[in-house]
Amino acid sequence: MKTVLFVCTGNTCRSPMAEGLLKAALGKKSDINVASAGVAAMPGQAASRETVAILKKKGANLKKFQSRQLDGPMLKKVDLVIAMSSSHADVVIQSLPNFADRVSLLSDFIDPEEGLTGADVPDPFGMSRAAYEEVAEVIEMAIPGIISALEESP
Repeated sequence: MKTVLFVCTGNTCRSPMAEGLLKAALGKKSDINVASAGVAAMPGQAASRETVAILKKKGANLKKFQSRQLDGPMLKKVDLVIAMSSSHADVVIQSLPNFADRVSLLSDFIDPEEGLTGADVPDPFGMSRAAYEEVAEVIEMAIPGIISALEESP
């Protein structure tokens, strides 16, 4: 079984949204484990109200979700780390330099014609529902590329 880990700051907005959307896209028959964590998370918090609402609207669900702080043992168990920003990727690489080849930006999985390759996914925390919806759209653009990468890797 392969494991993908989405990483953002607090693990209440972007990374849980990505976790829920990828799980929904993969369906129940998937042999891919999907999780998320934050580089500055307060463990045990629920996903933001806006994240939960958007996931519900899109038919995705995060049952019993609780935020988690990123740590070394967690990173050693994953095949692919998908960071929401370059600063998140840097934290992961600094934590475990030997695993740098497993770290990518979410935007790296978006079709280059969209012009988002290498871009950070903006943090919608404290912003309007529209900001969360824009983040969901960016994540959804990356899902096909993520699935392809996971299926192609050994």
